[in-house]
Amino acid sequence: METNTYTSLMERRVRRILLVCNNYDSFALEEDGRIDVQIAQEYAELNLSNPPSITRAETTDEALEHLSSTLSRGEGDKLPEYEFFMAVCFPDNQLNIIDYNRVVKDLNGLTEEEFLEKLKEDFIVKCYNGDASLNGENGVKPKGLHNFSLYLGGKWYSLTAKEGRYDDSDPIGVLDVTISSNLILDKILGIKDLRSDKRIDFVGGIRGLGELQRRVDSGEMKVALALYPVTMQQIIDIADSGNIMPPKTTWFEPKLRSGLVIHALE
Repeated sequence: METNTYTSLMERRVRRILLVCNNYDSFALEEDGRIDVQIAQEYAELNLSNPPSITRAETTDEALEHLSSTLSRGEGDKLPEYEFFMAVCFPDNQLNIIDYNRVVKDLNGLTEEEFLEKLKEDFIVKCYNGDASLNGENGVKPKGLHNFSLYLGGKWYSLTAKEGRYDDSDPIGVLDVTISSNLILDKILGIKDLRSDKRIDFVGGIRGLGELQRRVDSGEMKVALALYPVTMQQIIDIADSGNIMPPKTTWFEPKLRSGLVIHALE
């Protein structure tokens, strides 16, 4: 590891972890072994010392009480409250990853026929029968990784990425969100930045394919693209490789309740 990288990591070194979960979830999280032991092993492999300590709390009240006590006692390298942030851990078998789909306002100057022809350069394109349902085994939903469903001009199409159009050895390059971004949104539609381009919007899979169809049929959007959900193993592979997920990749359920917290300032 380069010295500069090592130094920057040590500046933000995690020294204490507060794990908030009930006994059942704690057991599920440690199916592969105790978390503190796993962390210590990771540190040893990286030739690092002093792994973070883990404190457990079963309820949010217990967690907040512990944080308040820690700050007031000034333990060790006391940090101001704004240095803390809240995180949550779920066992992977309790998370449901749903598809995160795209709708686009125009075809970048192309006709529908020209757009479909360009798609055939990188995808096997098949048109669904008019009586195909949105869901079910024989529906128009994507059937697996690298298979997409496209809604255009009142018809649903199946798109299957051709061999050699993606890199199986690249944990990010093999993602369907990357394949569709590179080969459809960027290459054909000219959308290069998913975060800032006003021509594209995103629809959580929890709303169903009917929402995609509705937004196109209403004239608000020109084309809709449904993706197969990212797998948990793909997420783990990317985390293990030290990378981060591309934008607008996953829709997780269950979602945490959100709200506004007001802090009294003295």
